[in-house]
Amino acid sequence: MSTEIKMPQLGESVHEGTVGKWLKHPGERVAKYEPLVEVITDKVNVEMPSPFAGVLDKILVQEGQTVAVGTPIALIAGSAADAGAAAAPRTVPAAPTPAPAPAVTAPLPAAPSARDAGRASAPAGAEARAARLSPLVRRLADEHQMGLEELSKITGSGEGGRITKEDVLRYLGSRDALRYLGNQGAAPAAAHAGVVSPPAAIAEDQLHPLSAIRRTIAERMTRSTREIPHAYGIVEVDMTALVRHREAHKAAWQAREAVNISITAFIVRAAARALRAFPMVNATFTPDGILYKHAIHFGVGVAIPDGLIVPVVKHADQKSVVTLAREIAALAARAREGKLTLEDVSGGTFTLTNPGVFGSITSMPIINYPQAAILVTDAIVARPVVVGEGIAIREMMNLGLAFDHRIFDGAVAVQFLVHIKRQLEGFAPAGDSPEL
Repeated sequence: MSTEIKMPQLGESVHEGTVGKWLKHPGERVAKYEPLVEVITDKVNVEMPSPFAGVLDKILVQEGQTVAVGTPIALIAGSAADAGAAAAPRTVPAAPTPAPAPAVTAPLPAAPSARDAGRASAPAGAEARAARLSPLVRRLADEHQMGLEELSKITGSGEGGRITKEDVLRYLGSRDALRYLGNQGAAPAAAHAGVVSPPAAIAEDQLHPLSAIRRTIAERMTRSTREIPHAYGIVEVDMTALVRHREAHKAAWQAREAVNISITAFIVRAAARALRAFPMVNATFTPDGILYKHAIHFGVGVAIPDGLIVPVVKHADQKSVVTLAREIAALAARAREGKLTLEDVSGGTFTLTNPGVFGSITSMPIINYPQAAILVTDAIVARPVVVGEGIAIREMMNLGLAFDHRIFDGAVAVQFLVHIKRQLEGFAPAGDSPEL
């Protein structure tokens, strides 16, 4: 008897996942909790463990495919005892052919009059095609107010000509590009429905196919900029006292705590306190209202060769600078080694990105959807600053916030930044303590 393995819930407000790489092949034994498949989440690859032991009977979702949460992705045959017998030569029984997904016969959700007009003029057969849309595609079409006439322009690449999520996203990107060209007065010579020709390549050009994680980043960032009205705020922070104290004591801290206590740990500690003071920054916009999150789960961006991974420090406001430094260092190491778990990357309510380590001076990041804001720290640079009646060389840093203007306004954003600024500038530890 075979048991289904389903696409897990990859995080709050995440409704789908992409199979990155299968770590086992059909016919191979799988131990309980042994890594079975790499799943692409929002900006990260995670290894999904098998929930029980057995033999991988059949793979239902191939590498690179994106499916909704709860979709069966594989079948595992037998129990732990059966798995032990798998070492002997045997024929793996073929899994029964899964029944085709039932057709969705409900009409598309009620829509504005413009969409109703689209239905009225839809070509013959459009209603039948709409009935074969998956729930995921129907939801995406509804989000973008796509009527039957517009859906009929999309050529499905799925089984039996079904329209997939990738087909819809490709069409939306092409549609937006065509609208932009139209607004610029440059109508394309041949505008095939939902298709824009790629730029012509020359001999020296090279096409690098998107990796699964790069494709996921592209989709998530596109969704964030499409759905969230971004606004920005920036303040200058004098980091001199903190930088000098850390330089004077970092070797002793390393010896005593067995961890490098980074500037990032101090900033996360200060930002977590500010989130407690300004709970709307730790929120999410929903159609029913603004959802304030009680827990502060702090995502910290980690650069890897193929993108940016955001592991999460849980309950960051309840932890000291030393504990934060230790957890951030451990998460960053696992991220670079590709050993993060689902728990490591799930549940984030707020994010910090730090392009300053690469020398940036001012940055405008994209919010990690569906969070309310993202904090950005740029390079700490020594420069002349007016201090009292004189000029002094100070260690200065730009601290920025990209925020969802639906949830709060610029006044809150700047007050939040100033709350962090005062903590960092007012750093006055007792002795060689690293505490903020």
